[in-house]
Amino acid sequence: MIPMVLVITFLIYGGLELTPGDAISHMIPPDQLANVDPSQLEALRQAYGLNDPFLLRYLRWLWELLHGNFGYSITSGVPIKDILLQLFPATLELSLAALVISTVLGSILGILSALKKGSIGDNALTVLGMIGVSIPQFFFGMLCILVFALDWAILPIGGRMAPGESGIWAHFKYLILPASVLGISLTAGVMRYSRSSMLDTMNKDYIKTARAKGISNKRIIWRHAVRNAIMPVVTVLGPITAGILTGGFVVENIFAIPGMGKYFVQSVQQTDYFLISGTTILYGGLLIACNLVVDLVYGFIDPRVKLGKEGS
Repeated sequence: MIPMVLVITFLIYGGLELTPGDAISHMIPPDQLANVDPSQLEALRQAYGLNDPFLLRYLRWLWELLHGNFGYSITSGVPIKDILLQLFPATLELSLAALVISTVLGSILGILSALKKGSIGDNALTVLGMIGVSIPQFFFGMLCILVFALDWAILPIGGRMAPGESGIWAHFKYLILPASVLGISLTAGVMRYSRSSMLDTMNKDYIKTARAKGISNKRIIWRHAVRNAIMPVVTVLGPITAGILTGGFVVENIFAIPGMGKYFVQSVQQTDYFLISGTTILYGGLLIACNLVVDLVYGFIDPRVKLGKEGS
């Protein structure tokens, strides 16, 4: 993980280095920048170390990151660490809800589709899966808002909680639509993977042996096949998590959720490079951590997947 994080930070800092201007030109409003004496700008760059070599500035910036200093937002002047701490709970809540929906629903539909291979239900689920992959999230989100929030008026349009409301349901109802849009849009991938895994498991020799021993089909499916078919699905949780994090940019903006994805898009529009770098680093760290958790969980579920010791 450490080399990957270092590579991410280097690419982020290098990308910001290639953008027009520097920190001084971004901190001073454009209408005032034209009236500032060039010698004063040069003195500020010298004072902030912007004239130092690239590698030295990167190491200085990395040292500040290791101490939790992400810098300050250009537009608001607020420490980026405080902004991320305020926005992270909404993003985490949406991501976990979407992850549960996509993995549980996708696994169940994929297993049922495999058990009914070649039937009308299998073909229908396959078609629905292809439609789910093809429909853009922004279109699906606006369609859900039109139907459930405007036409039927059973769920709120967006936000996280209205002023004056309290209670679990008052908060949960704001999460239903965005989590469903983000989760269902990724369900198709999990469904196709779990279907192929289940079909492969049903053709294994130990399944055929269990049938030859006279074990009931129901017991074979739920005691042997399903458990072994689910394990490979764990390996796609990493890419699914990446899809949830990137899809959160779109969903949070559509449903006006005050999370990192929504404010990341705003920071790009406002060219707030320091906030962009802080958010990108946090997203990269989360993705790397999720991949590590997936590897550990897979080894916990399947005891055969272990790191061997030398000489064993």
